[in-house]
This record gives sequence, C-alpha cells and structure tokens, in this order.
Amino acid sequence: MSNLFLTGEEIAELTGVLRGTKGKSREERQADALRKMGVPHYVNEIKRPMVARATIEGGGQAMAQAAKVQAGSTWEPSVR
Repeated sequence: MSNLFLTGEEIAELTGVLRGTKGKSREERQADALRKMGVPHYVNEIKRPMVARATIEGGGQAMAQAAKVQAGSTWEPSVR
C-alpha cells in the first residue's frame, strides 16, 4: 500500500533540494521549488511541504491541474 503523500526523500529528489542555504530551511527551499515547478502542495504545521502522491502518479486530471498552477498562486483541491 502506498502512502497518501510523497516522502521527504521523494520530495528532495523531485525538487533537487537536499539542504537549506542562505537563511532558508530545506523545507522552505523545497516549497519554493515546488511553486516554481507548478506542483500543487500544502505546507503543514511543521513547515514541511506535502505533495499528494496522486498529483505525481495520477496523470491526466492531476497533471492538468498542476499545469494550471502559476508561481505564487494559491492552489485549491478540486471538489468531487
């Protein structure tokens, strides 16, 4: 059974961000990279970016939604 969200290791691989630099934490840099890539994500209470596995693996609708997200915009989950 797969997890609902990508692991920290998978997010690091996806973003290419392994550590913090220049006063920003690893998680802040990863969230910045995800925004620039247009990948929908949440930032949880401990400031960790959370990417739903379906966003990456789901193809079709999930990837179309990801393509619509512009850097700096707010992503909202679709209601089904």
